[in-house]
Amino acid sequence: MDDALKKKLTILADAAKYDASCASSGAPKRKAEPGGLGSTTGAGICHAYTPDGRCVSLLKILLTNYCLFDCAYCVNRRSSNVRRARFSVDEVVTLTVEFYKRNYIEGLFLSSGIIRSPDHTMEQLIRVAKTLRQRHGFRGYIHLKTIPEASPWLIEQAGLYADRLSINLELPTEASLERLAPEKDGAAIQTAMGQMGERILQAKEEKRRFAPAGQSTQVIVGADASTDESLIRTSARLYDHYGLKRIYYSAFSPIPDAASILPSKSPPLQREHRLYQADWLMRYYEFSPDDVAGATESGMLALDVDPKLAWALRNRDRFPVDVNKADREMLLRVPGLGVRAVDKIVAARRHATLRLDDVARLTSGLKRARPFLIAADYAPVRLTDRLDLRARLAEPPRQLSLF
Repeated sequence: MDDALKKKLTILADAAKYDASCASSGAPKRKAEPGGLGSTTGAGICHAYTPDGRCVSLLKILLTNYCLFDCAYCVNRRSSNVRRARFSVDEVVTLTVEFYKRNYIEGLFLSSGIIRSPDHTMEQLIRVAKTLRQRHGFRGYIHLKTIPEASPWLIEQAGLYADRLSINLELPTEASLERLAPEKDGAAIQTAMGQMGERILQAKEEKRRFAPAGQSTQVIVGADASTDESLIRTSARLYDHYGLKRIYYSAFSPIPDAASILPSKSPPLQREHRLYQADWLMRYYEFSPDDVAGATESGMLALDVDPKLAWALRNRDRFPVDVNKADREMLLRVPGLGVRAVDKIVAARRHATLRLDDVARLTSGLKRARPFLIAADYAPVRLTDRLDLRARLAEPPRQLSLF
């Protein structure tokens, strides 16, 4: 790699680090044809950790960090005094192919600042994916960040070559978008999401290829005054209306020469983590947005306990529940019991009456679950009434696992 290309890579890889929406879960399994390159698996890439703890990677870059827009929260905004660079289409293709051959990456995540026009930018992104697929037979994972203001025909073309498409919502309210990114149109963003969702659904029904891993988006946390409840309700609406596969929450990071309307420091990273946990409650634990809102205090999720425990502590009258009798929905609300543990409990109790030791063998979260459940040989004595129960179960601030 020559020095000029290396310099571009340094600048544009660093510029892409603020985009969190780059996991590849959901892509179909695929292998290259003879003479082709790459493959996908059901796991995620982009230096993400899969559920089994495996780290996988992709080339995550911007096509360029030049941009026509001047979004206050973005380090690559038009008025920002940062080093600028721009790849050609062939340079991105060459980097992807060469990095793959060296086993550095398993796929490509490509985004871009807006140059010339949204349509021109989208055309350049599509050319990269099309060249990789058609000229090089590349069968690895490709995620394209799409431009909501681009023509629907171009979005259609992008879906023919990418595994996943995404459009960043950025901020949860129209008012915040108008204040911090006045050149962006929240209605246009959501219209593009809706059109993309319709195309993905239609392609599945017709059994043809169009963004088979679906679409995702990203929301910045802490750049405005939005509460966690507001963020969660917005997320629930996006999942429901547009069939998003994933919403990513990215804690705001202060940028050089920032506008005075922005916060001077980042929100606690634990806040970002709690939002992911709340998101999982809605996606996998049958919680409604109202349930999650009921776990907040003045609209904010607690930092010392996870949202499911916060909900349980606020609904102590619903506990303890009997592991041998309770329905699956209620077992999913027991702190310390994950989806797999609950399914194992439901399956095991068909053949035997479960004792506390049996539950311990099915979950590693028994310590948190004990005050909230009953087993054949165990019943807590007014544990849920203890005033210090929250303090006993709270953990020091750190990145916790999802339930």
